[in-house]
Amino acid sequence: MTYRLTRLGLLACSTIAFFAAALPAAAQSGSEVRFINPEPLGPSRGYTYVVEANRPGRIVYLAGQLGTDPSGKVVSADFREQATKAYENIKVALASVGAKWDDVVKMNVYLTDIRAQLPLHREVREKYVNKANPPASTTIEISRLAREGGLIEVEVVAVLPAR
Repeated sequence: MTYRLTRLGLLACSTIAFFAAALPAAAQSGSEVRFINPEPLGPSRGYTYVVEANRPGRIVYLAGQLGTDPSGKVVSADFREQATKAYENIKVALASVGAKWDDVVKMNVYLTDIRAQLPLHREVREKYVNKANPPASTTIEISRLAREGGLIEVEVVAVLPAR
């Protein structure tokens, strides 16, 4: 899939960068990673608008995780069970590199029925993400996932100190 940065997109990125630099962080987990919610963007709902990582270290990209068991089978037809298993799978993947949910700075969430699933997703997500400094987040609806019966896929990016 190819993406083009349009003039409007470039302007939006420039505007966010300007406000992020001009406004103090709403919450911070140390001087190396800042979580910023610029007031002109309005309130966020369980995520952070801008996360700035300014430290030498490691960036960890996790492949999207579904609500599947170790054999790759979808755990249930129930959305909440799939979502919980997807978040547990991410927890395991993070631990494999010495990371935890507090290290996650960005997440992308793919839902198959955003109207029905988004409120349930938010309930599950709240049990895992850092409430003081939630990651930047994008949630979109897609027609289907690669795994038959999958209802949610979550991918994350974490920032860790250098080894």
